[in-house]
Amino acid sequence: MARREEYEQKTETLLEPIITRLGFELVDVEYVKEGGQWYLRAYIDKPGGITVDDCEAVSREFSDILDEKDYIEDSYIFEVSSPGLGRPLKKEKDFKRSLGEEVEVRTYRAIDHQKEFIGILDGYDKDTVTIAYEDGEKQTFEKKEIALIRLAFDF
Repeated sequence: MARREEYEQKTETLLEPIITRLGFELVDVEYVKEGGQWYLRAYIDKPGGITVDDCEAVSREFSDILDEKDYIEDSYIFEVSSPGLGRPLKKEKDFKRSLGEEVEVRTYRAIDHQKEFIGILDGYDKDTVTIAYEDGEKQTFEKKEIALIRLAFDF
């Protein structure tokens, strides 16, 4: 397991009890390098959406645990955020919640000369995702072909 994945997994394990107790859902944890700086980000949600105060409550409580456990070697910035409108589907619970919803699928390589597909999430399993189009046609993608899948949103 890569160091990045190890940090993300350990953070999820330590963060989950806090999130649950506060009545939130832990959507995702990522450890990424941006502009030469490492970031440890936790994405949380709840019905009706997350507020700045919710993010602050989680951040304050978890910062003490991060200081105590000190399991990340690099210097980093810890952030707590809402997953936002373009929430990616990563875990089984994300796919389950989104069945019947409109999703955007972006693939690594072009399929029939396109890399972006929008349809209704019709089904999924551990290896594939199926979307249905307005005309009734369905298309199945291998998960390993998918660069990003998220809820579609219109403005």
